[in-house]
Amino acid sequence: MSITVYSKPACVQCTATTRALQARGIEFDVVDLTQDEDAYAHVSDLGYRQAPVVIAGDSHWSGFRPDLIGQLS
Repeated sequence: MSITVYSKPACVQCTATTRALQARGIEFDVVDLTQDEDAYAHVSDLGYRQAPVVIAGDSHWSGFRPDLIGQLS
């Protein structure tokens, strides 16, 4: 399953999310929403206005969600 974390610089929840994924040995890609207009448009189209946005296969969510991260491992 492909996992992408859409993030912003100096985002506490973004850092917590990536650290939690790393701690579980889960591979993921990070996309900086401030540097990628297409990515920003994509997460906006999904209805999100807060970073991070995590897309894992068919699932997606916003914010630091250790409960959902735990389900990935």
